[in-house]
Amino acid sequence: MQRVKTGIVGLDEMLHGGFLPQTANLVEGAPGTGKTTLGMQFIYNGITKYDEPGLILTFEEFPQQYYRDAGSFGWDFRSLEREGKLKIIMTSPEISKLDFEDVGGLIETTAQQIGSRRILVDSLSHFQRISRDPIELRSLQYSFINALKRVGLTSILTKESDVILGEMTSEEDAAFIADSFTMLRYVEIESAIHKALLVLKLRGSDHAKDIRQFQVGPHGIEVQARFEGQEGIMSGSPHRTMAESFVEAFVRK
Repeated sequence: MQRVKTGIVGLDEMLHGGFLPQTANLVEGAPGTGKTTLGMQFIYNGITKYDEPGLILTFEEFPQQYYRDAGSFGWDFRSLEREGKLKIIMTSPEISKLDFEDVGGLIETTAQQIGSRRILVDSLSHFQRISRDPIELRSLQYSFINALKRVGLTSILTKESDVILGEMTSEEDAAFIADSFTMLRYVEIESAIHKALLVLKLRGSDHAKDIRQFQVGPHGIEVQARFEGQEGIMSGSPHRTMAESFVEAFVRK
C-alpha cells in the first residue's frame, strides 16, 4: 500500500512505512515534547527527500518563529519558501473554518499553486476558541479535517496536552476523528526525565504497539529503542516488570 513517509526512520518503522495518503494524523503531547518539531520534520523531509511541497498552518506563532526553530536543525525554510516548495500561513481557526466553507479559499488555492501534498496544522487545540461545547467542537474539527482531505492533503495535527506527568485525563474527541493518533510523553525513570512515543491508532493499517524512547537531537526527532524492563510507562509511574526484578535480584547479583 502506498505510504506517505515521515522520513523519521524509527517512526516510519512503527507506522509500517508511513501514514496513509490523504489522512489526518494527530500528534499529542505536553509542552516541549517535540510535537511541532515532528510536524516540521514531516514537512521538511517531504520537500527534500520525496519532492512533495508542504504547507504549515499556524494559529499562534509568526512565520519567523518557524524559520528560527527550523534553522536550529539545519532546515532552511526561508529558501524553501522562495523556491515555492513551502508556504507558512498564519491565521486563526475562525478564518480557516470560513476559508474551507467555500471552494477556492486561501488554503486550497495555495495548496494548488505550490502543488502541496502535506500540511502541518499547529495546533488543533485552538479550535476550542470557537466553541466549548464538546459536540459542536467535534463537529468543527471533523469538518476541518474533511476539508484538508478534500484538498488532497496528508496532515499532521498537533494537540496540546495539559498533563505533564501522570495519567491522561483530558477528553480525546480529536483522537477518534483523526485517522492516526501518536502520543508523546515525558517519563520519569530513576529520577531522570525521558521521552516516550507511542502510536495508539492507525486506521486502515497495522502498526507497532511498543513504546519507544526518542530524543530531539541536532537533526530533529530521533526515535530510538523500545523501553525494556519497564511497565506503566504511559501512566507516568513506570516500574520494573516482574521478570526484570527477578533478574536484578537473582541473576545480576
